Amino acid sequence: MTELRRQVPLFAVVGVAATLTHVIAALAARELGDLSPLAANFVGYACAVGVSYLGNARFTFRRAVLHGPQFVRFVVVSLAGLALTQGLTWLLAERAGWPFWMALAVVAVAVPALSFVLQRVWAFRQTS
Repeated sequence: MTELRRQVPLFAVVGVAATLTHVIAALAARELGDLSPLAANFVGYACAVGVSYLGNARFTFRRAVLHGPQFVRFVVVSLAGLALTQGLTWLLAERAGWPFWMALAVVAVAVPALSFVLQRVWAFRQTS
């Protein structure tokens, strides 16, 4: 349990750093690169994935950074989180008619929680 108490706040700090990276890169790509919103968002996502992977590998889960299979598992979890974010937003805001902010509140709680669990038990699992 002590390990979990150490990991959760570190995961949150890495998540904030990755989110800031995403936002800054996406805004820069949009404004400086004149990219479409979707293309700019993808640039932000691509930049944030690196920050998230390195931060979580090194600090949150204390694993080797240069590990190919671990990185692939991380990317799968990351893309699943992106898909879940889009799916929940579409389902709750578009189909169910919830206010956008309320859909985002669900996403902001559900996706990081699921992402943490999947990263802890699969992406960054301890191997012998």
